[in-house]
Amino acid sequence: MKNYDTLSEAMNVKQEEGYTFDFNLSNSTLDCKKLNRTFDSTEFNVDAFYRFEGDSNPDDSAILYAISTEYGIKGLLVDAYGAYSDNLNAAMIQKLKMR
Repeated sequence: MKNYDTLSEAMNVKQEEGYTFDFNLSNSTLDCKKLNRTFDSTEFNVDAFYRFEGDSNPDDSAILYAISTEYGIKGLLVDAYGAYSDNLNAAMIQKLKMR
């Protein structure tokens, strides 16, 4: 897996690779507002993820997930290092767990 220096660099490359939609997390689903669709943990896969750590501020830390759904929809999810983990159900936590 390629390493990127910045979050924006990784996002640009992944968008060029076809990950064009933005995903957001809710308690039990992955949401795409542009398509007005939701996906549960069985309907998508994490194709790649990239960690970014802020040089001076831990609040700048993030993980970028490149995600594809079983319906051919590809997009990106940005997570601020576990910011959502308290609100996710067990299936979503397991799906997004970094290996």
